[in-house]
Amino acid sequence: MQIFLDNVLDVHSTKAVTDALADERLFEDGKRTAGRTAKRVKSNLQARPDAPEVRGAVKLVQKALLAHPVFRAAALPEKFAKIMFSRYGPGMRYGAHVDDPIIAGTRTDLSFTLFLSEPDSYEGGELVLTKHDGDEAVKLPMGALSLYPSTSLHHVAEVTSGIRLAAVGWVQSRVRLAEHREVLFDLHRALVQLPDTPENQEARLNILKAKSNIMRLWAD
Repeated sequence: MQIFLDNVLDVHSTKAVTDALADERLFEDGKRTAGRTAKRVKSNLQARPDAPEVRGAVKLVQKALLAHPVFRAAALPEKFAKIMFSRYGPGMRYGAHVDDPIIAGTRTDLSFTLFLSEPDSYEGGELVLTKHDGDEAVKLPMGALSLYPSTSLHHVAEVTSGIRLAAVGWVQSRVRLAEHREVLFDLHRALVQLPDTPENQEARLNILKAKSNIMRLWAD
């Protein structure tokens, strides 16, 4: 299940993050954090995690994600494995790969890309997920996020002009299986869509009861 979330970062928060990452000296070759297979297909820059500006930007993104009700409902986050920032200039790309199952000692159930550049400011650079019915190319507005299973084969298309800046990260969910998370998310949406009125009280309570008891069964 892939989910798109708009305005994960508002205009002011997005500016705070991009301003913090404005100095190109904060970035280094992305191959430094790539595994043996990924090194062959990875061509990008990544922000140095030890830089104070980068640490501050990571905290801002993490806070925004945990405050976003749909992200919380869809990911059911236990903890973040890692959040980092990638930068692609002309000629850079990241070939087909699957994310590591364990990052920084944490199981990766879900991956996300938070777009930090306006889509018309660069050409190419789509996040492309390989699916059984064909590839799906994603290029979202600044501050929007794509959340998808870490099991997905995916790549970042070559940037042909401009600069593509994004935050990427990985989440360990409290519910391990994607199918289980989808059921719980459907119940969450049913509650949101059912007006909180006296005549719906019993129905809402039954949905909430089912959601809570399923969570007890499936939570790690």
